[in-house]
Amino acid sequence: MNRLKFIVLLFAAALSSTALIAQEKKAKKARPSPPAIVNAQIDGNDVKIAYSRPGAKSPKDGEVRKIWGGLVPFGQVWRTGANEATLLTVSKPITIGGYALAAGTYSLFTLPAADGAAKLIINKKTGQWGIPYKEAEEKGNELARIDLKKSKPAGKVDPFTMAVEKTGTGAGVITMAWDEVQYSVTFSNQK
Repeated sequence: MNRLKFIVLLFAAALSSTALIAQEKKAKKARPSPPAIVNAQIDGNDVKIAYSRPGAKSPKDGEVRKIWGGLVPFGQVWRTGANEATLLTVSKPITIGGYALAAGTYSLFTLPAADGAAKLIINKKTGQWGIPYKEAEEKGNELARIDLKKSKPAGKVDPFTMAVEKTGTGAGVITMAWDEVQYSVTFSNQK
């Protein structure tokens, strides 16, 4: 009888692990750009970014896509990642790129230009899918358009990657990098 129980348990475990593997494959297929959260503690201020990480390879055919000026078109608002709009949450007020931002959660978008310049758009509306961004409709929700600093990362970056890092007392930097381009913006806690 014990052997029968063991076989039944073994069979149930095999079935459940097969179902779990199938579920993971289905989730990856449905969401090829995995979600990520980056955060930093900046002298008592919790700064968090929730975003999705698209890759250079097309999830449909595996072909390598052109990122800047292709997948991320110049002159059009990009959702700064994939899937839902990227969210920035700050537990205390900050000044980011010269703009005073209250504590709360905000959507982040990026507007890249063909000359390499880019702006970070801070939007007070959350829960957006990300595209299309209808600028005329969003004007009332936009809080700021901030110039981003462009640089070259140490190496080619794939998938899209964001970071929040402390740079000094009450100060930090948000970076986003993909392919051979990196953008950043500094911020500081308000006093």
